[in-house]
Order: sequence, then C-alpha cells, then structure tokens
Amino acid sequence: MTVAHSEQGAVTLLIGTRKGAFTLKSDAGRRAWTLSAPIFLGHIVHHVVADPRDRRTVLMAASTGHLGPTIFRSTNAGKSWKESSTPPAFSKARDGQQGRAAGHTFWLTPCHANEPKAWYAGTSPQGLFRSDDGGTTWKPFSYINDDPQYLEWMGSVQDGTPDGPKLHSIIVDPRDPRHLYFGMSGGGVHESTDGGNTFTPLIKGMETVDGFNASVVTYHDPHCIRQCPSNPDRLYQQNHCGIYRIDRPSNEWVRIGKTMPKAVGDVGFPMVVHPRNADIAWVFPMDGATVWPRVSPGGKPAVYVTKNAGKRWVRLDKGFPRTNAWWTVKRQAMTRDAHQAVGLYLGTTQGEIWASRNDGASWTCIARHLPEIYSVEAAAF
Repeated sequence: MTVAHSEQGAVTLLIGTRKGAFTLKSDAGRRAWTLSAPIFLGHIVHHVVADPRDRRTVLMAASTGHLGPTIFRSTNAGKSWKESSTPPAFSKARDGQQGRAAGHTFWLTPCHANEPKAWYAGTSPQGLFRSDDGGTTWKPFSYINDDPQYLEWMGSVQDGTPDGPKLHSIIVDPRDPRHLYFGMSGGGVHESTDGGNTFTPLIKGMETVDGFNASVVTYHDPHCIRQCPSNPDRLYQQNHCGIYRIDRPSNEWVRIGKTMPKAVGDVGFPMVVHPRNADIAWVFPMDGATVWPRVSPGGKPAVYVTKNAGKRWVRLDKGFPRTNAWWTVKRQAMTRDAHQAVGLYLGTTQGEIWASRNDGASWTCIARHLPEIYSVEAAAF
C-alpha cells in the first residue's frame, strides 16, 4: 500500500478493476468525488500505484486475455501512459528444465526513498522483479525465482489461490533499503536484511489449515502484510488463518484476531494501518467457514478497528447496508490517506467504492456500477 502523504487536501483514488482502471478525485474536503472515464477499458488491471517520491509517476499492472501481461507507466499523474518495453518475465529455462511464465503482475511497490525510479513487482505465479528506470524495463530480482528451495515452497499453480498463486506485500524498510519483506500465497512470509542476496522464512507462530503441517513453508497463506510507518519494527498480517502482529526483533507472529467476535471471526483479505499510530489497524472480515465463502458474515458488512494493537476490536458499520450485502473486498482493495482524520477507502467486487472521512466511524458510497474492483490506492495529487 502506497498512500497519500499529505495531511490535508484533495485525494485521488487509483482503482484497478476486471475491465480497466479508473480514478476518483476528491475536493479538498473529501466530500465531493469525480470519477474519470475508463482507462484501458477491457484490460484486467491488478494494481495501480503512485510514486510518493515524485508524486507524478504512476505504474499500472495490466493484462488481457489475448495479449498477456504488461505494465503501463505515466510520468504526469495519469494524463498519458506508455507501455513498459520489458515487462516482468521469468528467465528462460535451461535445456531439459520446465520454465515458468508470468500470468500477470499482481503487486507493485516503489523502492526506498533513496532509490529514485526503482520499483519492485510481484507476479503470479510467484516471482520477484525490479526496475531501476521508473518501470520501463524489468529484471528478475534476487535468486528466489529459480531457487529449487523457493520453487518447492511456492508449490504448483494448483496449490495457490483460485485465481493463481501470488507474490505480494513487498515491503521496504524506510530505515534501510536492504531490509525487505514479501508474502506468497501460498508460500509464507520472507525477509531479507542484505538487499535480497538471501531471504529467510518468517512463519513462526502462524497457523495453517487443519490437517496441514505448520512447519512446512508451502502451507502458509499470508493474504496481506503491512508495516507501520510510525514504527517499522511492527507489522500486521491478515492471513488465511487469522489476524497477526509481529514486533521485531521477535521472529514470532502473535495471533491477535482471537479477540474478534467469534460470530465474525478473523478471516479476510485486506489490512490497513494508521499513518501515525502503530497501535491502530483496520480489517474487513469475511466469512471463513467451510468452503470459504469469503463474503461479509451474515451479509452485514463491517470494518473492525483495534486501537491497542489487537487486544480489542470495535465494529464500524455506520452507513453500510444492514442486510443482504454479500461483499468481498480483495487484499489490495482497501487503503487510507494520511489526513489527521484518516480517510479509509474500500472497493467491493460488486463495483462499489465506500469512503470514510473519520477513521472509519461512518461510511458513504462514493461510486457504484464499476466493474469488479481488484485494487484501490490513494495518492496526493
């Protein structure tokens, strides 16, 4: 999640959908919103991310059924776009070995503030890539894409999520560009402290689905990992098996979702952290019962917030429908801005964007009738 860093002023939401991208721009008070025309209508847009380092560059991970995956880039805040000349692609397999092909780029993350024009990308199936020229060309990053151990942990396409296994939640420590995290669905959470020369699994404390050995990295399915801007030693995670927190240098995740109401549970996809208070985080829980319906429990959507690092959760549903709203919110489809009263935004697979201007206390629908929403990111332009 890259977010608007301004504590006031207009916010632009960058929306990726099953049938193209859109922008939704607010006035200074975040009360009135203007929806753009479709951008690349028909493309499957997995992620649209603005570069907070220059506030002009925007990258878009897109694909079509016929032309394959690519990345579009804008250097004028989305006014015009150019296609990357070399999108992320796995290295050619050696003779006698089976190669892999990137189905789509799923995740985009700007690199450290001291590395201008550098970006990371995560793909489906799981792969890690880097661009050092603002997204024009991409190369495999680190050794993991071809490492036998990592390939074993990634598993096969059938082992991943229904729409393809993914590498996501690429996190760069703001204090050290060589300190990296990423998550794989499936394949666990991993950390590097040497700029990607080595990675180490970080799965202690995480649970797996009943019947699967929690010591096997392959079986772990982190849905979304967030690092707290105000305390980079604290990370939160929405996992297939609950909500977790870790406080480094500890290597053990603590399941903080056990304090959620039992009727709601602690399964979901997105996770959002406060820009200035590491004790505050928001989730959008979904039904994690048998066969995993992954919709709002009971058809009653709600955001839950903790203000004490997971000791207690409070339901926030003012403004949401009270019944028969079977929403799914994907892992990249919930974000925030950095205003003093934090703005929260979520997009549903039914094509609606909901916003809160008051830390989640109340919600308003600000756009509807969009295609299935895959991602929502906030930018300050």
